[in-house]
Amino acid sequence: MTRIFITLLVFALLPFSVAGQQTGKWGDQGNGTYVNPVIPADFSDLDAIRVGDDFYAISSTMQYSPGMVVLHSRDLVNWKIISHVVSDLTVINPNLNWDKMDSYGRGIWAGAIRYYKHKYWVYFGTPDDGFFMSTATNPAGPWTPLQQVWKVSGWDDCASFCDEDGQLYFIATHFENDPKNNKKYNIHLFRMAPDGKSLLMESDSVIHQSPGSEANKLFKINGYYYHLFSEVKQEGRVLMMKRSKNILGPWEMRQLNHVNKVLDKEPNQGGLIQLANGKWYFFTHHGTGDWEGRAASLLPVAWLDGWPVIGDPGKDSIGSMVWKVPKPINISNAVKGIQTDDDFYSSALQPQWEWNYQPRAGKWSLTERKGFLRLHAFMPADPAAANILLKAGNTLTQRSLRTTANEVTIKLEVKGMCNGGYTGLTHFSTSGTSGIGIKQFNNSRHLTYMSHHKDRIGPEVKNSIVWLRSVWDFRGINRYYYSLDGKLFLPFGEENQLVWGSYRGDRVGIFNFNTEQECGFVDVDFFHYRYSK
Repeated sequence: MTRIFITLLVFALLPFSVAGQQTGKWGDQGNGTYVNPVIPADFSDLDAIRVGDDFYAISSTMQYSPGMVVLHSRDLVNWKIISHVVSDLTVINPNLNWDKMDSYGRGIWAGAIRYYKHKYWVYFGTPDDGFFMSTATNPAGPWTPLQQVWKVSGWDDCASFCDEDGQLYFIATHFENDPKNNKKYNIHLFRMAPDGKSLLMESDSVIHQSPGSEANKLFKINGYYYHLFSEVKQEGRVLMMKRSKNILGPWEMRQLNHVNKVLDKEPNQGGLIQLANGKWYFFTHHGTGDWEGRAASLLPVAWLDGWPVIGDPGKDSIGSMVWKVPKPINISNAVKGIQTDDDFYSSALQPQWEWNYQPRAGKWSLTERKGFLRLHAFMPADPAAANILLKAGNTLTQRSLRTTANEVTIKLEVKGMCNGGYTGLTHFSTSGTSGIGIKQFNNSRHLTYMSHHKDRIGPEVKNSIVWLRSVWDFRGINRYYYSLDGKLFLPFGEENQLVWGSYRGDRVGIFNFNTEQECGFVDVDFFHYRYSK
């Protein structure tokens, strides 16, 4: 009793920022307010813009395919996934293909989305392959084939900028510098060719250098050029801004927010947005990730003396995190919650899905059996990793949400399996993998629980249809269940702590591979995802 009382007393004394997180509330509250995060899932390296009455955002995807997710909102609080910029990751690097799978934490990093010259422009970088761009007349796609802007390594966090005279600029960070000075990153500014597909290298200019200076964005507001970026200080990674009447400087500089790794998880990288009514907001990720990854929050912006202060301004004119805020725009019919469910009746995968690496062509289908996702099994390319899910193709994933109650159920038809086949439902990151599924060997199928690359074989399953379920709570404690009739669900395996790894939050996914031969398939009838709103 004493321990419970102390816990409640400590919780009551916590600042609102922490208490708000512990309630598990998030997003649109239905009463004209919202609670951060607005998306309690892994939408990292955000950037956002307004075009008319619509808001668009992009988020990095690393090794997941399709890559660079695009979101849409009408009120900055309720978001939907509408497309991806990159359909084939192997255009960037063959190591992002299903037969390599060795680029966790690499792939598509941060980028920026802009609208000018009657098109949407997305630029992004990878740490190994340089910078790429694509354009679209509709952010829902199609996006033009990927164009490599500059083949280089050791650079990141780029953005484009179109000045009033039509001149295009490109800004990015060089994070691999002289080993004697590797704590300081150089931010470079270039002019671009008129088509935006290449840099004018002779225009290269270093406009800032500091520890960990990244997350670059350029704006022109009221006659000033503003350079927004993040920087590592003693308190953590904070937002900084420089301004000048000339794009090449000289610059004034201010800190825009204070951060705390524990209490607010360092909101930093994001997009600065002005509404039609003149108010400003900052759509950002939380740079310190927990098991759900780097979640998305929306912070109000107050302009003080010509500087945008992010969050709640303090006596020092520097902002701090806010958790409960009036909505910027009230839309009565806003649909709350990001997409999750799929009954696989569409001829295309719903936009919330991303494969772990570029999938193998011809090994999955939505048309071979109408209303089902068919996953064909094949062996991992690396024989030494035959039973390791992180090396297995045909793993289709979604982001795991951090809400008070979460439940995913899939219905599988497994009669098409053959010996060596392994299929099921999984949570995975590079720091921890678990799952429940069906493994076939000696011409019989068995319920199987997987944790940290080790399997526990359960009873034989003679049914051709099986339901698998994962349930997890706000803490990320997950438990698996199975059913043979879709009504009675029984637990199997132990509790697991969901984790993040390689800059990515936990993913929930469906997998099917074979440890012995290229043989067999399963049909997925549905993927139902319930979460508290």
